[in-house]
Amino acid sequence: MMSTSMRRRATTTAVTLAVTGALGLGLTAPVASAASNGPCYDGRCKITVSAPKTIKVNSRKFGFGKLKITHVSSRTVKMSATSGGVHLSGSTSPGGTVQLNNLKVWVKSVSGRKAKLQLFPTSR
Repeated sequence: MMSTSMRRRATTTAVTLAVTGALGLGLTAPVASAASNGPCYDGRCKITVSAPKTIKVNSRKFGFGKLKITHVSSRTVKMSATSGGVHLSGSTSPGGTVQLNNLKVWVKSVSGRKAKLQLFPTSR
């Protein structure tokens, strides 16, 4: 037979584990979601690419779900995005920035056929 203090301790432990589990799940869910969608999904990342390369981004946030790097050379990096019949495109030399809707893509540098990019959302 369990004493009253043992029942309280068991109940307190069960409640603590339930709350911890619920909070832990809430904290890890966004990380798991971002990992499954790629490092640039939220529009904030540094990435090295060679063309052709498709980068997944949040379509609700940026108006398109895939940023396509179509060409990389020592002089130019070209990119495009298509959504709902609307085609966006841009190009810039190393050091320049392209803005597609509210996503900016900074071409930090180019080495050979690889470009170092930094993506970041613009403020609305």
